Amino acid sequence: AEKVLGYDLLSLCLEGPREELDRTRHCQPAVDAGRSDVGAWGLVSAQVVENCVAAAGYSVGEFAALVFAGALSFAEALYAVKVRAEAMQKASEAVPSGMLSVIGRRETNYKFACLEARKHCESLGIQYPVCEISNYLFPDSRVIAGHLQALKFLQENARKYYFTRTSMLPVSGAFHTRLMEPAVEPLAEVLKSIEIQKPLVCIYSNVDGKKYMHAKHIEKLLVKQVISPVLWEQTMHSVYERKQGTEFPYTYEVGPGKQLGAVLKKCNLKAWKQYNHVDFLEGEEGEEI
Repeated sequence: AEKVLGYDLLSLCLEGPREELDRTRHCQPAVDAGRSDVGAWGLVSAQVVENCVAAAGYSVGEFAALVFAGALSFAEALYAVKVRAEAMQKASEAVPSGMLSVIGRRETNYKFACLEARKHCESLGIQYPVCEISNYLFPDSRVIAGHLQALKFLQENARKYYFTRTSMLPVSGAFHTRLMEPAVEPLAEVLKSIEIQKPLVCIYSNVDGKKYMHAKHIEKLLVKQVISPVLWEQTMHSVYERKQGTEFPYTYEVGPGKQLGAVLKKCNLKAWKQYNHVDFLEGEEGEEI
């Protein structure tokens, strides 16, 4: 990773400074390297890999899923993520923006709330304000991204829109919205230079929640993903769709944290009962996997 990135990623992860690690240009490669690492996949038995029926990665984690499936090499994926992260960092610095995690209720109308937040921004003199759903997590949970003024408006009017909880995410910009358009061309250019292979297992795209069909399809949707909402809830439905009575497969979340497992539990409780977490740090310490 150090050779690809041009800086000591391991030292940055272990020693900081934290504010540098949190920067998009460093955070995304760190996440991708952690989830793509060969050592992490090695903790999942060979039999599990051979019998794998599908894989998916959340946001930048989609690159890790493609590495796992043999569509991208580790070095190629990491370099693409480096270019993506640097371009997204630059786009974030151009406009004060962010992301707001929202828990709602059945009566919550997220799109109407975003519309009113944009109107509020226009009243402040902001031209072409952005405020839209950027991540579909699970029923009644969304991430809304856009101008900071819009997100502040939503927090202040949370009760009006039936939001039960809101919290700002520790990110520097409105990812997966049109505010990231400056990052599209740099990523598109680097992906053109990479020979993407057909995945060995089915990989599901964040953009439409469906299986990638071929190499060009992967290239096209990885670029589109930068400015498109992450349809994770829809992806979970696609991955686990099966005839009634059919057993659910084992699910492995590889890498630090169990956030995707928690989301799966909300989306599909029966599928979650076959969920396992694999943390390569635990494996290195000799703990039972």
